[in-house]
Amino acid sequence: MRDLHRNPILYYLLIPAMIGVWPLLVWAVYLPAAEDNRETDYDLLIEGQTKIMEILEIDPQRMNMADPNHVAGEFAYAKAIDREANLCGILPSNHSFTAGNIITMNRKKRQDARVKLNDVSIVQAARFLSGIQSTWVNLTCDQIKLTKRKGMPDRWEVDLNFVYYY
Repeated sequence: MRDLHRNPILYYLLIPAMIGVWPLLVWAVYLPAAEDNRETDYDLLIEGQTKIMEILEIDPQRMNMADPNHVAGEFAYAKAIDREANLCGILPSNHSFTAGNIITMNRKKRQDARVKLNDVSIVQAARFLSGIQSTWVNLTCDQIKLTKRKGMPDRWEVDLNFVYYY
């Protein structure tokens, strides 16, 4: 009994038995689970589409996409960050930024900046990021770091790295 794993007859019986059990598992377990998941996903798809239609009925302006060729004026990090922070209800003492110099690479100009939001809710941070990127279409956020403040519900420190292409 000790050397049972060394007996080749065990493998001649065990491997075909496992091969025979696999189609039964697929037919009895995996296919019904996959069908249930498909039906659940389809129901979620229909629900999402109806929610989208409701949102578009309430606010049809969301369909107006930002024109990438349209510039909302002369870009300055100070002006853009202060404007979005005020719109999101972020106090001036709770946000700061450092902007780098304008760099020319391959005949394209770019400027990097790091924005730090202190003691903000996750909703404020998401609105800030969404708002600033929708206003300035050439502005991209390439890194986000969220740090939860200990002992405080829904209070975060957010570090954002932005790049603006002129």
